[in-house]
Amino acid sequence: MIQKLKNKAHTFNGLFWLTVVAPTALAVVYFGFMASDVYISESRYVVRSPEKQAASPLGLVLKGAGFSSNPGDAYTVQDYILSRDALKSLNDELGIGKAYASPDVDLFSRFGSIDRDNSFEALHRYYQKKILVQTDSTSSISTLTTRAFTAQDAVNANLKLLELSEALVNKINARGRQDMIKFATTEVSQAAAKAKEAGLKLTAYRNKNGVIDPERQATAQLQQITKMQDDLLATTTQLAQLKAFTPANPQIPALQNRAKVMRAEIQKENANINGSQKSLVNKATDYQRLAIDRDLAEKQLASALVSLESARNEALRQQVYLERIAQPSTPDVATEPRRLRSIFATFMLGLLAWGVLGMLMAGVREHQD
Repeated sequence: MIQKLKNKAHTFNGLFWLTVVAPTALAVVYFGFMASDVYISESRYVVRSPEKQAASPLGLVLKGAGFSSNPGDAYTVQDYILSRDALKSLNDELGIGKAYASPDVDLFSRFGSIDRDNSFEALHRYYQKKILVQTDSTSSISTLTTRAFTAQDAVNANLKLLELSEALVNKINARGRQDMIKFATTEVSQAAAKAKEAGLKLTAYRNKNGVIDPERQATAQLQQITKMQDDLLATTTQLAQLKAFTPANPQIPALQNRAKVMRAEIQKENANINGSQKSLVNKATDYQRLAIDRDLAEKQLASALVSLESARNEALRQQVYLERIAQPSTPDVATEPRRLRSIFATFMLGLLAWGVLGMLMAGVREHQD
């Protein structure tokens, strides 16, 4: 019995050394003497765009003009910061890969020291552990945190990522503005070509048929016919009076001849207005069609010009801005690793493992006995 108790005590002591003492000693050695200091630089920014104007005057008074934040734009910037493109720019300009793989960094924290994988994909996975972007869904404020093994590397990386993000936003703005204006400009060019073509067709028709505006010409001729009809009526009235009272009046033949000429002239003018293929009525049909095409083309051109101006204003109004709220901080002390807390956490986890394994082993021994 005594021998069994000694064996149990020996087993528990060995387990304690294995699960508690050894890991804690390793943690003391690593976090106390080996682990490299990690410096953290932090900045805050918000991605915003001009606020859309209210539709009604009352809405303008109540709402006012300002800026609104779009979470979608913030997440776009966040994805870019963590992307391979951002890492490539950061590595090309700052050599962030060399900084992470520096021999001054401890073996377990250094990039490519454990798995010997120095590929860009491995660097990207390592990079995503060192860069953190958090966006508050309520305020849309994003916090960019960069970790490096020197304070200057952390600050430089943070500043460069903000510059790259601003360049991305400006690129998106330029592309959107160019697309909107390009489309509107194309519409203006097409409308101008149609208006020019319609105007040339109308001019050619006028030259071919010798008319300026058939409707106005017809109106003028109708007025002339009306005047001639009034004169004819006055002539026929005077002629009737002379025949009734003075049949031998020498003016009768002259009045009869005048009435005859006026009737012929009225008939001729009526034929010019309506009654032949070359009449103004027939010409007016084609003229009106061409005039309508020209007016419609001019209205489309005017509408396209308004749309172009609106597109330019909208392109300026819809620009997205990356506004820095807090500039990247320059750490004066390393905040990671938290050495004492890490050692204490290792000790507590060792105790937990020792207790659990001890109870399991005790249960197995009792079951065997």
